[in-house]
Amino acid sequence: MIGDVRRWVDEAHRVVVLTGAGISTDSGIPDFRGPQGVWTKNPLAERLSDIRYYMTDPEVRKASWRSRLEHPAWTAKPNRGHLALVALERRGKLHALITQNIDELHQQAGNSPDKVIEVHGTMRKVVCMRCGWQGPMLETLARVRAGEEDPPCRACGGILKSATISFGQALVPEVIERAMRVAEEAEVLLAVGTTLQVYPVAGVVPAAKAAGARVAIVNAGPTAMDDLADAVISGSISELLPQIVGS
Repeated sequence: MIGDVRRWVDEAHRVVVLTGAGISTDSGIPDFRGPQGVWTKNPLAERLSDIRYYMTDPEVRKASWRSRLEHPAWTAKPNRGHLALVALERRGKLHALITQNIDELHQQAGNSPDKVIEVHGTMRKVVCMRCGWQGPMLETLARVRAGEEDPPCRACGGILKSATISFGQALVPEVIERAMRVAEEAEVLLAVGTTLQVYPVAGVVPAAKAAGARVAIVNAGPTAMDDLADAVISGSISELLPQIVGS
């Protein structure tokens, strides 16, 4: 099966990759819904990712800022799975890299920012929910370390939040439209480290399939679209992906 998918990649000119939290677990960043997932182990943590609670409850915001301080992404390094996708780009085959992740490990690994479509935003920036000001997250975290439990926007006094898409918050239409467009242009679509349960981004898989692409799913466990795929490969992503993309 790995040999088949590698051949598809070798023969293709436009490979589109969709990544989820599973590609970053070998970098020390836990996923959300897996056996050791953030929400599996602590269901209350899901409340921190809900825009309704975040905007109305100062205690939720304070807990969110403490959580951001301790997020493993600040010390995480790209793993072999991330580096394999850099190699795919260097081979001239990576048409686009759609990611549900907010850790920017793809860019840190060396993928071109203009190839990466971040459908859920980035944790490395902060945004004011009132005036739209944006800045580096680490600068605001320095304020938290200095004693500000719920730091307000210095421009207008509004609520600050990571530049990520929370539950109950609208996705950016242009970003989703671009993700769907590149999926329809793919000759091969690789869905990596995602359970394919979160919409609308999971819709890129049937969109690619309907447009004639071969679809391969690489994940540690079953996904919602295994029946749709031309190939399903289970196991360690950081071990499998270098074999599949030829790095």
